[in-house]
Amino acid sequence: MPHAKKISEIIRVNHAGEMGAKVIYDGQILALRLKGDKDTLKVVEDMKKQEIEHFNYFNDEIKKQKIRPTLMQPIWGVGGFALGFLTALVDKKSAMTCTTSVEEVIDEHYQQQINDIERIIESNYNEKSQNDLKNLQNNLKKFRAEEIEHRDTAYDHNARDFVAYKPLSRFIKFTTKMAISISKKF
Repeated sequence: MPHAKKISEIIRVNHAGEMGAKVIYDGQILALRLKGDKDTLKVVEDMKKQEIEHFNYFNDEIKKQKIRPTLMQPIWGVGGFALGFLTALVDKKSAMTCTTSVEEVIDEHYQQQINDIERIIESNYNEKSQNDLKNLQNNLKKFRAEEIEHRDTAYDHNARDFVAYKPLSRFIKFTTKMAISISKKF
């Protein structure tokens, strides 16, 4: 795949993913407020703050580099909000299962992108954009570390104790991987 196309794909899919993370947390926040679960609400709101930072970075890159966002964004928005709302409505452990599942997929996804960018940098692709690529790679490393923190926070808040942890986790991981694949291309 030509390098410019690969960079556009990385930015498009991450823009979609970070928007998805924001709306998942929006759904969870609404459900937790309705349930009056202030402790879990605080945890989710803290994680959402970082997701907003991640989204803003990719939103700026989409505009700056004139990359078309995914055509699936409206669907991901509705689906992400519903997923967040329903998992938090069921149980706080269910909401934490949602977080661990998504973040485990994103951890691997970001690491693959970090590796891809390293290969592009090593190929001496467009020397003028080496700094831009290194900046993108450094942001991905930072965001990946924060996503791992979210995963660990969710585990610390008993995600594994949810009665349907394994089937829910498998479902969320499958849908997250599917959304990534679709968002890369469309």
